[in-house]
Amino acid sequence: MDNQRLILLLVFIFSLFMLWDGWQRQIQPAAVATTAQSVQQTAPLVQGAAPTPSTPLSAASTPPSSVPAPEQATISEVGTKTLVKTDLYLAEISSVGGDLVRLELTQHKATEDKTKHFVLMEISKDRTYVAQSGLIGEGLPNHKTEFRLAPGARELKPDSDKLEIRLEAPEANGLKVAKIYTFHRGSYQIDVGYEIVNQRQTPLAAHAYYQLTRDGRVPEASMTNIATFTGPAIYTDEGKFQKVDFADVDKGKAKFVQKAKDGWLAMVQHYFVAGWTPQGNDEREFFIRKVADNLFSAGIIMPVAMVAAGQTSRIGMPLYAGPQEQAKLEKVAPGFDLVVDYGWLTVIASPIYWLLELIHRFVGNWGWSIILLTVLIKALFFPLSAASYRSMAKMKVVTPKLMKIKEQFASDRNRMNQEMMELYRKEKINPLGGCLPIMVQIPVFIALYWVLLGSVEMRHAPWMLWIQDLSAMDPYYVLPIIMGVSMVIQTKLNPTPPDPIQAKVMMAMPIVFTFMFLWFPSGLVLYWITNNVLSIAQQWQITRLIEGGKQKAS
Repeated sequence: MDNQRLILLLVFIFSLFMLWDGWQRQIQPAAVATTAQSVQQTAPLVQGAAPTPSTPLSAASTPPSSVPAPEQATISEVGTKTLVKTDLYLAEISSVGGDLVRLELTQHKATEDKTKHFVLMEISKDRTYVAQSGLIGEGLPNHKTEFRLAPGARELKPDSDKLEIRLEAPEANGLKVAKIYTFHRGSYQIDVGYEIVNQRQTPLAAHAYYQLTRDGRVPEASMTNIATFTGPAIYTDEGKFQKVDFADVDKGKAKFVQKAKDGWLAMVQHYFVAGWTPQGNDEREFFIRKVADNLFSAGIIMPVAMVAAGQTSRIGMPLYAGPQEQAKLEKVAPGFDLVVDYGWLTVIASPIYWLLELIHRFVGNWGWSIILLTVLIKALFFPLSAASYRSMAKMKVVTPKLMKIKEQFASDRNRMNQEMMELYRKEKINPLGGCLPIMVQIPVFIALYWVLLGSVEMRHAPWMLWIQDLSAMDPYYVLPIIMGVSMVIQTKLNPTPPDPIQAKVMMAMPIVFTFMFLWFPSGLVLYWITNNVLSIAQQWQITRLIEGGKQKAS
């Protein structure tokens, strides 16, 4: 058996499996479970029970004992909604709970209809995704309380760097509470805070909770969502970055760090993220729960510093809601850039992204940046590739002799293997010489694959001519066909496997890959074409030199 070709075949099958798995994920529609009650067209609001801290600060802060079970969560109508306009957002805030019930990102276009803005959060017939918060304690408002919008501006003025939206809860038990949203110019970070006025004769101890409630549907089900994660994620120094599948939450099997003195919580999806990022080292409690069929809440409970009698206190927490641009994410909180889903090769993918972004600073076009990055990586691995191609070129030269040996000793496999090994020794060929270099390069190229797949910078980024979105498929299938042709050329340059079945598999590879790449993002196909063209040039040159040398020697 020709071990070199066997291992090469296994490498190709591994690559084929990876692509097939991704393609299968794409063609299967996302399953959306039916909610317990029908969702109204008029934008309903989730009214589940407020979260309960596991260790109350004091009796004064202990919530009522009769907390409804998640199954008893209801869906009711949204009250008055207020439209807020900033340089980055069109936001809607509901009077019920003061919740953020719709968030459009004005600097990012919708996937299907590019004349519209991308909608990160909304409540509609098809989707539920809101940011909620509240206070836990007797007489304190939560996400079911009806707030009154205080007078003031609703649009960020050209000469202002921030915009405050103030909502006031009904006064109860000597407590006056206002919920305050602060939007900042040029920032996807929204400060969500509370102003508490304690008019009682006794101090107030309480908790605050901040949660993201959404359905388990994968948004924007398209080819750009290949194998990317959608769901809650938690980061702490103790547990590091932990992704939690909705399926595990649904089954009650979710495992994550529940208490820490650091860390943040986010809802992650392809290209975008919303996350609560507490400041300081106060102990926080993380929770992820199912509140209805196909509806989940994930959030953080924080202690509120004691508010003395007759005093006023302010608390708050930043909410990042925007694109997964690493330059921005790194500044939000430690480890927040990990929400960019590079899979299990993050340690390799991160420096590759850094290099890609560095090239883009000089080139200014992501398409050309992909090409130049592929050239640099190919140059880095030039010695390894050269060794692999030299081995394959030598194998191509001796293939006729191998075929003759196979025919001559077809009935005696032991003798056939001995003769083949003798031929390898005589011609100074290592049967495995072409495999190790390829195996070493595979993790790097898979990491590059994930970088191109997960980088929001590729979304709606043009290259040239008809390619106006590197994250979308080529509308005319030109790039996939070019990629298929390049694979055919590569196959012709490789030595023909002696085994007829292997030979047929190798010839079928370009057809199968071309078919799957028809729906792949243009940026990925462009990278694959560039890599193939460089490989063809290098392999052709090495093969020409070796075959020329053999002819002279003979």
